[in-house]
Amino acid sequence: MRINRIHFLIHNRRQQNMDLTKGSIAKGILLFAFPLFLGQLLQQFYNMADAWVVGNFADNDAFAAVSSGGSLTFLIIGFFNGIAIGGGVIISRYFGAKDAKMVQKAIHANFLFGLLSSLLATAAGLALIPGLLRLMKTPDSVMPHSLAYFRIYFGGVSTVIMYNICMSIMQAVGDSRHPLYYLIFSSIINMILDMILVAGFHTGVTGAAAATVLSQGISVALCVFRMCRGKDRAKLDFKKLRIHPDIIREVISQGIPTGVQNSVISIGNIVIQSNINSFGEYAMSGIGAYSRIEGIVFLPIMSMSMALPTFISQNLGARKYDRAKKGALFGI
Repeated sequence: MRINRIHFLIHNRRQQNMDLTKGSIAKGILLFAFPLFLGQLLQQFYNMADAWVVGNFADNDAFAAVSSGGSLTFLIIGFFNGIAIGGGVIISRYFGAKDAKMVQKAIHANFLFGLLSSLLATAAGLALIPGLLRLMKTPDSVMPHSLAYFRIYFGGVSTVIMYNICMSIMQAVGDSRHPLYYLIFSSIINMILDMILVAGFHTGVTGAAAATVLSQGISVALCVFRMCRGKDRAKLDFKKLRIHPDIIREVISQGIPTGVQNSVISIGNIVIQSNINSFGEYAMSGIGAYSRIEGIVFLPIMSMSMALPTFISQNLGARKYDRAKKGALFGI
């Protein structure tokens, strides 16, 4: 344990990630949360770009299919994103305890668990989407577009899940900047691909879905490249990927409540969306456009809720319980 701690402290001086166990509580949380806010804002623009391009260069049925699918996608990926948050909590705790060996163990177990979860999410999405779309009373004119969009989206949903896994790992060790940089780059690529595929080649929803999957895949590749080539605490070595039952149990116990919460919220939204769908494709388009704008309102709250688990877990790991409580109160 002492050797791990010495190694960790030496490593700590060579990198620029934030150690949230020291310094001003308010300043530390806000500095860490600000890149998260920008990243979430960018995600909203990411989604709005798809809707804008499809809305301007395809018909209304295609726009209705793209703009009304948020609740359905989040029903499945929201659960696994909750698991990713659980993994970040565990990594943050070991990081706060200055246990470099356990940090590495948790990172590799969480990354491999994310890969396996991606396969499960892909299978679940492809199997459940047709039935869920019918259950949601999707109009006949919109159904072919929705099926085409979601089959491509869930065929590549591993890119979405693995980005969240990588982002969670980086944030757990205090790096909220690099995931933002990679998201900025992938958002630009997404817009370019949207314009080429949808506006240029008139591929409609299939082009929009392909642009999303490909651009998100680029952000994952950038995250993995940095983690493999980097020399900081989020170092990833594919040879060390292992399923450690003790770590996985901790990840699941921390992540399941958040994953279930996300799914329950999505189920409620799907019920609402089903009633809206019964009014036809123009109602679907209207609520889809509205939801893109509504999402921006909640970004400050979401950013703070994403920053707090890292702050609190690092301080719990460092046994700075009073600091963790003060950080929680500041966040609230």
